[in-house]
Parts: sequence; structure tokens; C-alpha cells
Amino acid sequence: MALFNRKSNDTATATTTVDVDPALAALTGEYTIDPAHSSIGFTVRHAMVTNVRGSFGEHEGSLKLDGADPAGSAASIDVRIASVDTGIADRDAHLVSGDFFDAEKFPLMTFRSTSAEQLGGDKYRVTGDLTIKDVSRPLSIDLEFNGSATDVYGNERVGFEGSAEILRSDWGLTWNAALETGGVMVSDKVKLNFDISAIKAAA
Repeated sequence: MALFNRKSNDTATATTTVDVDPALAALTGEYTIDPAHSSIGFTVRHAMVTNVRGSFGEHEGSLKLDGADPAGSAASIDVRIASVDTGIADRDAHLVSGDFFDAEKFPLMTFRSTSAEQLGGDKYRVTGDLTIKDVSRPLSIDLEFNGSATDVYGNERVGFEGSAEILRSDWGLTWNAALETGGVMVSDKVKLNFDISAIKAAA
């Protein structure tokens, strides 16, 4: 089920109409991201041979969904850098240090959307500004709409999952170490992963 129905062209009249499913239009509104049932993480190549995965345990954000026109939708996310968790305490301490995120000086990573579009079916793309260490650069996140439901507490929920790839050096995350066999300890390319559950605000 697509969150937003696509426009269809009537060649006989040369006009454009929008056929909106009432059930989907009902999803229009303001939503708060539920951090207890959402995850924001990353995957990066380590020593050229394996992947290290991590996530940020503390984050908050909001969504604005437009059930008739995806271009009217928006997203805002704040991630607390010090909450990074890769399963290894020493590695986490290195990531929040000045070698990487410098979390004491730059405690938040943020994303503010500037546009949204439907790619087809349940697939969408949200473009905006990702800010790390006070460096803001454009980022496009490809998302899939997983559906909507009312939970056992009566909350209206929507779910999305998606990913994006960045070069960490574009945001000033340049620390590395050369390997004796060639290559480097940490890849410049990082995959960001998003699994979002959001609750609709009461009318």
C-alpha cells in the first residue's frame, strides 16, 4: 500500500487529477518519533575485511506527513552523539573523542529535511541537511513505508525504514590509520540505517 497515491494523466482532457485513498489521507498530520521502537545506526568497513555496526541510543524527532502530496511532508531528527554504541566500550570512547565526533564540543548530529518525493509504490526519498560537527551538507535518504497501525494503547503509528551512504570525510571525520598490508583501518564510506516508528499527535 502506497502512502501517497500518484497523479494520473487524463489524455482525453489533458488535465491532471489526484486520486487520494481516504485511508491514506487520514494519515496526514504531525508525528513524534518513538525512540523506544526506532533505531538509527551505521555500518562501516573495518581493516578492509569486515563490517562494524553501531547505533545511537538517544535520539528524538518529528515527522509531518501529507497524505495527498508527498512534497508537503517533512522530517526533523536530533541524535545525541555520546549515546553511540558499537558493543565495545573502548571503541565507543574513541568515536566520541576528538579523533572522530568530538561529542563534548559537538553533542548533536541533526537532519532537517528540505524536500520529499515518491519514487514509486511505497518507496520515497527525503532530502535535507545533515549536520555533524557544525558541518552541514545535503543528504538524500531512501525510505520504504512499512504501513500504519493502532497499537494496544490507542496510538496511531506509522513505520519507515531506509538507508543512505555518506563519505565521513565530507563532515570532517578524517581520522584513520594505514595498514601494513595496504589500505586503511576505517573506510571513508559509511552506510546510515534508519528504522522509524512514529506516533501521531492527538487532534
